[in-house]
Amino acid sequence: MYGALLTTHSFLRYLVLLLLIAVIIKSFAGFAGKKSFDKADNILGLTLFSVTHTQFLIGFILYFVSPLIKFSGAGMKDPTTRYWTAEHFVIMIAAVVLITVARLTSKRMTVDNARHKRMLIFNSIALVLIVGAITMSKRGLL
Repeated sequence: MYGALLTTHSFLRYLVLLLLIAVIIKSFAGFAGKKSFDKADNILGLTLFSVTHTQFLIGFILYFVSPLIKFSGAGMKDPTTRYWTAEHFVIMIAAVVLITVARLTSKRMTVDNARHKRMLIFNSIALVLIVGAITMSKRGLL
């Protein structure tokens, strides 16, 4: 079970990254071009939201079954154990919160340019956090 979850979690990170980049590019184009927030924007944002939450759920399960997670003082002294036990988890929760807030608050907004701006800013920050966390793992993006 652990191996299948880890493989799925590792694969989904690429999908999350691709969707984030797509949402950011589309939001930037919509914001800069003062375009309407259309059905494609909504579907892309919803897809990012759904895939991100699926990724979070799998990661949450992995957090409690992973042999890399150690809740001890000694674990916090080891950089690798500390990363997987605390840093990765907190950074990724922050990224998921940003993606969620972007989606939910932009849905309620009525000004299209403001919707694009909200999606652009919050998802860009989430992308920086995710790439930073992946880089901190010393496993690389690939």
